[in-house]
Amino acid sequence: MSKFLVLGGSGFIGRHVVALLAHQGHSVLVPTRQRERAKHLLILPTVDVVETDIHDPACLVQLVRGCDAVINLIGVLHSRRGNPYGPAFAKNHVELPRKLLAACREAGVRRIVQMSALKARTDAPSEYLRSKGEGEDIVLAQQKDFDVTVFRPSVVFGPDDHFLNLFATMNRLLWVIFLGCAESRFQPVYVEDVARCIVASLNDRDSYGHAYDLCGPQVYTLRELVRFAGRASGHVKPIIGLSKGHAYLQAWVMEWLPFKLLSRDNVYSMSVDSVSDATLPFGIVPTPLAVAAPLYLHSEVARARYGAFRYRAGR
Repeated sequence: MSKFLVLGGSGFIGRHVVALLAHQGHSVLVPTRQRERAKHLLILPTVDVVETDIHDPACLVQLVRGCDAVINLIGVLHSRRGNPYGPAFAKNHVELPRKLLAACREAGVRRIVQMSALKARTDAPSEYLRSKGEGEDIVLAQQKDFDVTVFRPSVVFGPDDHFLNLFATMNRLLWVIFLGCAESRFQPVYVEDVARCIVASLNDRDSYGHAYDLCGPQVYTLRELVRFAGRASGHVKPIIGLSKGHAYLQAWVMEWLPFKLLSRDNVYSMSVDSVSDATLPFGIVPTPLAVAAPLYLHSEVARARYGAFRYRAGR
């Protein structure tokens, strides 16, 4: 394979996938609504950024045509409420995979890699997980006509993430952190490991028809992750865990903010532990959170940096 279409290629995970493909010398096509948002990819010599509407079936066929494989990383965390899921979830997680399958069928492209989410299923407690599960089912149901691989990551961390960086900011700015779902469990996976898994799957025939859970080597509660981000950034603040009722109320209040930080649907998602016993596929060794995260959280503890260097040196 030599030419790839990456939907969501300008996003957090997508930019790492695109960079890895470009580093290997592949030609990569990245569609975006606004070319300015993907300017960080323009310096890559084999990457072509196209301003278009991927939800337009005609545009999608034009994008797919001539590609060897399509990687769909499109995902949203917030939507207006709906049953079984809201309109933004339906548009991006359910309708887009259907359109993509139709476009690939018309263009004669068989290889599809779909990004789902850990614990996604059609009867999940949150609209986000239900819509992700529906999109996953739609793609896997077409295995006879397409070579499909699905990835289900837990929460993904890395430079410019909106997870640990948010917690570090909270520790810097707040006197006390009132935390809903404090005991929810996660198994954070490093963004570069996710990108390596996706790229490694492209030419691996054994991955066809499979869905892989992607998790890091250690399980953390949300409280532990917030405390870790505070220590790594040098600003540790007291954390007060909220009851289920107060967590729901906090999320409802935050839905009225002009910027989206937390929603009631996010609370429902966190009622399911985002953990798995599966190991990373393709022989990839997961990067520990404690090794990678302090490097971009601007740790004031020198030991964290030395620990990372020792890990990379294999000591």
